[in-house]
Amino acid sequence: MTETVLLVGGGGREHAIARALASAPGPSDASRSAPDCALYACASNRNPGIVALADGFEVLDETDPEAVVAYAEAVGATLAVVGPEAPLAAGVADALDEAGVYAFGPRAEQARIETDKAFQRRFMREEGIPGCPDFETFDDVEAACEYVDASDGDLAVKPAGLTGGKGVRVTGDQITKEEAKAYLRESGYDRVVLEERLVGEEFTVQAFVAGGEVRVSPAVQDHKRAYEGDEGPNTGGMGSYSDASFELPFMTEADYDEAVSIVEATVEALEGYKGVLYGQFMLTADGVRVVEFNARFGDPEAMNTLPVLETPFLDVLVAAREGDPLPELAFDARATVCKYAVPAGYPTDPEAGARVEIDEASVTRAANASSVEHGDALLFYASVDEREDGIYTTTSRSFAVVGVGHTIAEAERIAEKALSVAGEEGLHVRHDIGTGALVQRRIDHVEELRG
Repeated sequence: MTETVLLVGGGGREHAIARALASAPGPSDASRSAPDCALYACASNRNPGIVALADGFEVLDETDPEAVVAYAEAVGATLAVVGPEAPLAAGVADALDEAGVYAFGPRAEQARIETDKAFQRRFMREEGIPGCPDFETFDDVEAACEYVDASDGDLAVKPAGLTGGKGVRVTGDQITKEEAKAYLRESGYDRVVLEERLVGEEFTVQAFVAGGEVRVSPAVQDHKRAYEGDEGPNTGGMGSYSDASFELPFMTEADYDEAVSIVEATVEALEGYKGVLYGQFMLTADGVRVVEFNARFGDPEAMNTLPVLETPFLDVLVAAREGDPLPELAFDARATVCKYAVPAGYPTDPEAGARVEIDEASVTRAANASSVEHGDALLFYASVDEREDGIYTTTSRSFAVVGVGHTIAEAERIAEKALSVAGEEGLHVRHDIGTGALVQRRIDHVEELRG
């Protein structure tokens, strides 16, 4: 049977999902037959990478459930994957399910584990989910400011709703307590969460979930700060890396297992959850703590995970819909390094309109330019504007390059070679992501924390 899959969303994460569905063989797995899948996509932007892979593409408001359902019915979709968080919050998965199109993504009520951080923390406390930091929630700004004054330690200041990864401020790191109070008063947020600052190394574990079953993927470390050396404002994510094993170099197998147990406890408490559950964790001196949960693949973490997934993603979707046991996941035992190219000035004052001088063929040529590395380079378009005369940057992240190699160091060199063909006029890249020096700092930091 041919499955007709509708992909909702037009970013780099969705380009990675599209590639996993439309061109199933992984970068070193050309012998595997492609799944029997017709792919259609819809998004508010026209992503050229997804357009090239899909049988059809519709530009529409991806947070409009009626518009998405109408397109799903027009193409005869039998399955759907909802990529970004905003459509989940808007009830797109609910509407697709009710129209008879199985959506691999949680309904709006379950997606509150991401879309409402106050709910998330209260849920963790009430259900006894391990790893929850001390916190309080506020819908009164002045009460929140009083809490900041009374707190003995540093705090993470989090808007309760969605902010694209850019809303959190941390005292003792990014801002002072006085600046935190000014931020609260000036932000206009209706509800905020104030919680203890977690000190350690962050990492992510993404899980495929359906029918109460959990299938986990290798740990990834994202880099939110805009500039090298982890300086500057938070972004949606400047890049990320994974290792050839399920753990990262600064982690033990026990650390990874502890994170997985937290994901499993959360799924058990979230009755009927389906889709991807993303756990963002902090490895602290006291073990693994929860920074937050997301109700979908990470962006950029999907671009680390899906290229090395050897189990056909379509098999996961069909099993979830049919209520069958999810397949055990197999991953290519190789490392990945993802680096985003973003418009100059991003995220505070981004400059749009730079022409993107990179395509999949040029990335592949760059990866093969040296006989030293035998890995692969992949290109994922994100927020770009495809015009008649080329592809141009917008005010958000433009494209990502992923190097896949036997080691993190090899993958990083491959990613850099691929980026070199793009040039950097009008673009900014964090070149330190995945480098030996950065990874070693992570290792040293955890060793210091553990004494």
